[in-house]
Amino acid sequence: QVQLVESGGGLVQAGDSLRLSCAASGRTFSRYAMGWFRQAPGKERDIVAAISLNGGSTYYADSVKGRFTVSRDNAKNTLYLQMNSLKPEDTAVYYCAVRYSTRSFQVYKTLEEYPYWGQGTQVTVSS
Repeated sequence: QVQLVESGGGLVQAGDSLRLSCAASGRTFSRYAMGWFRQAPGKERDIVAAISLNGGSTYYADSVKGRFTVSRDNAKNTLYLQMNSLKPEDTAVYYCAVRYSTRSFQVYKTLEEYPYWGQGTQVTVSS
């Protein structure tokens, strides 16, 4: 079983930056592919970014390309999401998710591919 704890959310103004963190339990962090999803009120949970187990491949939703950066520190068992130039439409609960993978460069983009989820952290961007 994997436990994930997100942190770093908050209330910011448009144009500001935030960095989300996701700390994972276990000693096999380097074998996890990971992703960030978000869910706004009344909407479905959507992919924001994903990263392969070796960090060599990344994926971004079109809405965040050029503004968000996903990264991981395997020594610290932590996933990050650096969010710059935040917009009101980025307001959502952000979730990290992980799955075991044997493919070094594979990224996973759908909810169904991730069995383990954090509890979420709220990001609110005011205009």
